[in-house]
Amino acid sequence: MGKLFDSIDDTLKAWIEAQPLWFVGTAPLAADGHVNMSPRGHDSFSVLGPNRVGWVDYTGSGVETIAHLRENGRVCLMFASFDSRPRIVRLHGRGTVSLPGDADFDEVVALHPDNPSTRAVITVDVTRISDSCGWGVPVMEMTGERDLIRLHAEKKGAAGMTAYRAQKNTRSIDGLPGLTA
Repeated sequence: MGKLFDSIDDTLKAWIEAQPLWFVGTAPLAADGHVNMSPRGHDSFSVLGPNRVGWVDYTGSGVETIAHLRENGRVCLMFASFDSRPRIVRLHGRGTVSLPGDADFDEVVALHPDNPSTRAVITVDVTRISDSCGWGVPVMEMTGERDLIRLHAEKKGAAGMTAYRAQKNTRSIDGLPGLTA
């Protein structure tokens, strides 16, 4: 068992925010529902306080994280070091979805570069923080970010993105409500 933390201190904050790739895991309440694990990247994640984090949620082909959080709030974020020092950090907590015009949305979006694919902001009240060795994680080199999310959104334009979200983001794969059309 790794170390447990009471809060995210400055050292842990710096390590978390330096990771170019992290994962968010959620699940519906239904026993036959699908657990979802999504990779995240780009300059989209922020530590907002000792027990609060948030990220800019970009438009995707699904809406599982949003649907699960709206249903039950349970979330686990995982950060893994792919450089020479192995480490895994998990943040468990209760997540909230904020949309344009909400205070949390405005707070988190202001901390990151503008992206035309932005659809929501997720904030998490962190209730458990742990780390583990990460000895099984490979050493890999970051060569750059993909810019496909931005390019896709720019090509579609605002009206096209609204139509895309109406088509792809109103229901989860389990039929839970996502974004309203």
